[in-house]
Amino acid sequence: MDKMAEGSARRMALSTGRRSFLARTGAVIVGGALLPVLPFDRTFGVLPANAAESDEFSCEYWRYCALDGNLCNSCGGTLTQCPPGSEASKVSWVGTCKNPVDGKDYLVSYNDCCGRSECDNAPFCNTNQGERPGYRMGLHNDINWCMANASVGYHCTVAVLVGLAE
Repeated sequence: MDKMAEGSARRMALSTGRRSFLARTGAVIVGGALLPVLPFDRTFGVLPANAAESDEFSCEYWRYCALDGNLCNSCGGTLTQCPPGSEASKVSWVGTCKNPVDGKDYLVSYNDCCGRSECDNAPFCNTNQGERPGYRMGLHNDINWCMANASVGYHCTVAVLVGLAE
């Protein structure tokens, strides 16, 4: 074993000089010192806890805490506007949702969009935080709120911020 180590050390000494050895050693030391500075994924593929809270196409988005229906932003509308060919219901229900970014509670008006057939390609959300029994009409979300419109066909639901809850 000693002869093998001596032979490999002599071959390396013949093929490289002291300067190249020092240059490589210095590069390894400097590279090792800079390695912790390089960006790399420390989450190991796990999404942050609030990732769904910032995705307005997900039922876990904070504004949808009392929503019961299809998301209009997946049906050709936006978070706050009905898709073309449908109109907002004249009556709605209200929920109080906490924004995880600023920690404040907001009043959210949920308006059904009426006049078209139900949107099938959108996620159906059924989050009932703060829902009350059917006799408390303004706080109950299992009603067809399109009943006050001329066209009672339900299409999807929007979530409009009304203001801060106090």
